[in-house]
Amino acid sequence: MTHRERVLAALQHKEPDRVPVDLGGTESSGMTAAAYNHLKRFLGLAEGGRIFEPYQHVALIEDELKDRFRLAAYPVIFEPRRWRADHLPDGSPCELPELWRTAPGPDGTEEAVDAAGFAAGRRASTGHHFDPVNPPLSEVTSPADLAHHRQAIARFDWPAFADEGIEGLARRARLLRDQSDRAAVLNFQSHLLAAGQILRGFEAFMTDLLLDPRLADALLSELVDAYCQRADRLFPALGDAVDVVLVNDDLGTQAGPMLSPDLYRKRIKPHQKRLFAHLKAGSGCPLLLHACGSVRWAIPDLIEIGVDALNPVQVSAAGMESAGLKRDFGRDITFWGGGCDTQHVLSRGTVQEVKDEVKRRITDFAPGGGFIFCQVHNVQPEVPPENVVAMFEAADEYGLY
Repeated sequence: MTHRERVLAALQHKEPDRVPVDLGGTESSGMTAAAYNHLKRFLGLAEGGRIFEPYQHVALIEDELKDRFRLAAYPVIFEPRRWRADHLPDGSPCELPELWRTAPGPDGTEEAVDAAGFAAGRRASTGHHFDPVNPPLSEVTSPADLAHHRQAIARFDWPAFADEGIEGLARRARLLRDQSDRAAVLNFQSHLLAAGQILRGFEAFMTDLLLDPRLADALLSELVDAYCQRADRLFPALGDAVDVVLVNDDLGTQAGPMLSPDLYRKRIKPHQKRLFAHLKAGSGCPLLLHACGSVRWAIPDLIEIGVDALNPVQVSAAGMESAGLKRDFGRDITFWGGGCDTQHVLSRGTVQEVKDEVKRRITDFAPGGGFIFCQVHNVQPEVPPENVVAMFEAADEYGLY
């Protein structure tokens, strides 16, 4: 079977010849650039690579490593027209989008800024990620005020540094399809709950959901309208060059729901349902949702509104034990992740502990299909490269049906 056939079989809850393996098929299933350089150095390869998601410092996985680890998917995501040589906080080389801009921030921080110098993210001097700052809709007080911010809403999740445009993306996607037997994952880059938190400010939007539902609903409706309009321009250009559509919306914390299940079902789920139906109808593809944390409580809702696969399957979060997830939901949703606990095992375990973890998760998730192997979220800088290699060696060893 080809890699693409394996992914599609897993999404159809059929057993392929081996478990398909992902690393870097999405912006949340790959490697931070520092970890990527550590791995390349460990393997005797030249350091450096392109960072396609600079807020998290996520690297594009190159063909040599795709082949080495039998990777089954690749991302289709807006990229820059031009790249520039740069370096990471640890001094190692990388390439960044030419239009990506940063500036010194307060207390030794670094800020991600636009052409006008407005800061949208901030990174601590010892950090590897930019956290959102300066929510652009923080002063909005009524649904009527949103009319003045339609451009910001329409551009949300479509960063200016990724300037190749729809036709450029479509040309590159068709070329990749002709050259690869891997599954193409359109990283659609959409959020609803998280978008409200970033645009309004976390505290303000969570308060809106309870105390100003008209404003919260109006903002979410505007976001869904904008995403649907973007999809209507994007999908005809892409044609059959993609196999899976990825959307994002974190719903859980480490210990449980980020908001009450009742509030989710009243305020967030109806907007997700409208968006997901539009994306599936327009693309004709299965829908993959990235939702971190403890989300067991939401899986029946997600299945109901059309989610076909779930990532990252954070097996270390409350209620996310792999055998129970497979038993209760494995007939109706594909688990794209959960292959190795990154919080405790991949980052701190021995090589043997990593291999034992991979064997356990494959044993739990793989029977009957419906499983695409991937570690939980992006590999972080502190992960030993020998553990990354051990993880993929174990996936190769134990992933045969």
